[in-house]
Amino acid sequence: MRVYLHTLGCRLNQAEIERMARQYAAAGHDVVADAADADVCVVNTCAVTGEAARKSRQLVRRLHRANPALSIIVTGCYAQLEPEAVAGLPGVLQVVPNAEKDDIAPQPDNARPDEALPTSGTAGRTRAFVKVQDGCNNRCTFCVTTIARGASRSRPLSAVAAEIDALAGAGYKEVVLTGVHLGAYGRDLGTDLFTLVRAVLDGTAVPRLRLSSLEPWDLAPGFFDLWQDGRLCRQLHLPLQSGAARTLRRMARRTTPAAYAALVESARARIPDLALTTDIIVGFPGETDAEFAESVAFARAMDFAKLHVFRYSPREGTAAASMSPQIDEATKRARSAQIQALSDEGGRRFAARFVGRVMSVLWEADAGARGRVWRNTGLTDNYLRVWLDAPRVLTNTITPVRLASACDGGLCGELVGASPDGLLKQKPGYVHPGGHGLGPLPAQLTSVAASL
Repeated sequence: MRVYLHTLGCRLNQAEIERMARQYAAAGHDVVADAADADVCVVNTCAVTGEAARKSRQLVRRLHRANPALSIIVTGCYAQLEPEAVAGLPGVLQVVPNAEKDDIAPQPDNARPDEALPTSGTAGRTRAFVKVQDGCNNRCTFCVTTIARGASRSRPLSAVAAEIDALAGAGYKEVVLTGVHLGAYGRDLGTDLFTLVRAVLDGTAVPRLRLSSLEPWDLAPGFFDLWQDGRLCRQLHLPLQSGAARTLRRMARRTTPAAYAALVESARARIPDLALTTDIIVGFPGETDAEFAESVAFARAMDFAKLHVFRYSPREGTAAASMSPQIDEATKRARSAQIQALSDEGGRRFAARFVGRVMSVLWEADAGARGRVWRNTGLTDNYLRVWLDAPRVLTNTITPVRLASACDGGLCGELVGASPDGLLKQKPGYVHPGGHGLGPLPAQLTSVAASL
């Protein structure tokens, strides 16, 4: 059977669709890059905003138009919240609740659901997303995810470690731990996230380990000591949502601007060159001009490397949907543009700090050839986008790079020194003929709409 997989939304959705790809491949099915070539399609939907729900519907319709014979299986948060609407979309064969999505892909013979799976058919990928936790026990007044995902629950530590060990053995250079409420990992199992991260670092050979979003009230004293291990990526995404104390109270967020600032100070003291990113919601019900100005001032003081900005969208079943006054769309758009400009400014300032420095880059893709030179792109561990021209593709290698100048929304690099993959010191931008390269990033795994 030929299977096409597509996901929208968060990194957790991406982790789930990547795991499905490994399951289908391990069971002997072909995971294809184009819906037109598939017999079956699985769509992992998102409903975090009204726009995300609209895009989920639009995607299903587009897939059906591209291949009217395609059998479409729809899961994810939008399918969970509006199953009847999803079932009525053209081409939909089945709507699968979130609680049953792990059973969509066939299990290989004698495999348990939490068992690490072979990764045949996925070679060439550089980064794997691994779901370690699902659901959330928080009650943020704007969030529909708790309704869609249910209560917090964790995967056994041994199962997570086994999967990561298998991924490292298959050649993945980076693993990202994901969850709806990652910081709550292990509370239902008598353990915690610190113990999980320590176990992965001690028990696997994965070159890089990255954490996805962490709520700013989950981190115990000593948590940042984990970064003494250089394989733990120096990036933290700590969702703020607003820099105004009154807005945070209406959101039922379990933090304050003062507590958040203290946490950031502690993190930066323990993790040099930390990239700090966050989420900001604009236009939350009752957000006055003064509150928004307070939020902007706080965000500027935190000096984020990037801000993900969301215009508030009322979600049925949440407390905020019935709050007043609701903010008009024109005001939301104007506030969103202001936060986005602040994000762009912070990103440029953060990148400029590293010009002239030598840092390791994991090359994740190439942007094609320019004559006899390939345009490679990758990320430092603290999430700086780097571009490098070289006479071969470097995908899935880690090399030291001198960050020379700003370019293309990131930094242009020059290859220097020796690398773990056998690249020897040479002229900037050139790769030793004996250097290891896996070739262009293959397209056969998934089509992923979620940005990294």
